[in-house]
Amino acid sequence: MSRRFATGLLAALMWASAAAASAAEPIKVKVFVAAMFEIGKNTGDRAGEFQHWYERYWSNATPVVVKGAMNPVYCNADGVCGSVLGMGKVNSSASMQAILLDPAFDLSRAYFIVSGVAGTPPSRGTIGEVNWATWLVDYDLGHRWAPEENTPGAPTFMPRKGYETYRLFRIDPTLVGWAMRLTADTPLKDSDAARTYRKRYPDAAANRAPFVGTGTHMTGDTFFHGPGMSAQAQYIAKLYGADDYVITEMEAAAVALVVKRTLGIDRFLSLRGAVNFDQGNPGETTLQHLDPKPGETAGGFAETVENVERVGSRLTDHIVSHWTEWENGVPPLPAP
Repeated sequence: MSRRFATGLLAALMWASAAAASAAEPIKVKVFVAAMFEIGKNTGDRAGEFQHWYERYWSNATPVVVKGAMNPVYCNADGVCGSVLGMGKVNSSASMQAILLDPAFDLSRAYFIVSGVAGTPPSRGTIGEVNWATWLVDYDLGHRWAPEENTPGAPTFMPRKGYETYRLFRIDPTLVGWAMRLTADTPLKDSDAARTYRKRYPDAAANRAPFVGTGTHMTGDTFFHGPGMSAQAQYIAKLYGADDYVITEMEAAAVALVVKRTLGIDRFLSLRGAVNFDQGNPGETTLQHLDPKPGETAGGFAETVENVERVGSRLTDHIVSHWTEWENGVPPLPAP
């Protein structure tokens, strides 16, 4: 075989391989699960937001590297895909946009579940609860100033004009209705450490056992903390006409925005498990709560990340197993 012939044959084989790759059908995604962080590996060690999902759906999946995304995407044969997008608005939305635009995936009919941990005000939630968003509110978009520069007790936040279309997102009520219908009775784990920690708070909500609920999720790059900031979050939620603020997190509104611009958000959900309260108890300052002594942190992290997957997988499995009913949009809720 001559060198010229061998070179030509190699080029032809490479062209054929590239052509086959470009002609490959994109993965038709039915449900896309987006986590924000993992602790260590995807399996076999302490679980973060992704591990329980990974072990349930993708333990044998081949990672698909996406240019511009922080981590690979994993998919199974049933069309359930997922990835760790990164923490905060920029990381998560940049990764999601890269995945949306990658031709390896057909996400045109996909349902999106942003899944992770969060904080909750003790007047409305408890450690270990799992919550489906009814509204997503961007906490950061607006004008904010120091309390000492204002009339005592008056709000220190004012919305900024021009942000109306991307500071507030309503999650499809029928989709949320389905989520609650399918998951409200999910058995949730609790821990002795979490039970003990809850007793520090006088609020009835804070002393509840874990449950599945709904409400407004507040997205802020700032890890806001303390009763004053919690009250401001509630003020913003009400100012915008959303439901009660019940979850503080750092990504969902940003991810919703890029999905909305590309596909719309009629198939978008935010699912969070509460692992901390957004303020200290009456016997400690905000700084003491932010920097607790050893052994003084809230318990229940391991149980909560498992609870989130237990709840989210119920809806995921239902959508996949009833795909003919869900493929063209959220089906009507059955009559009570």
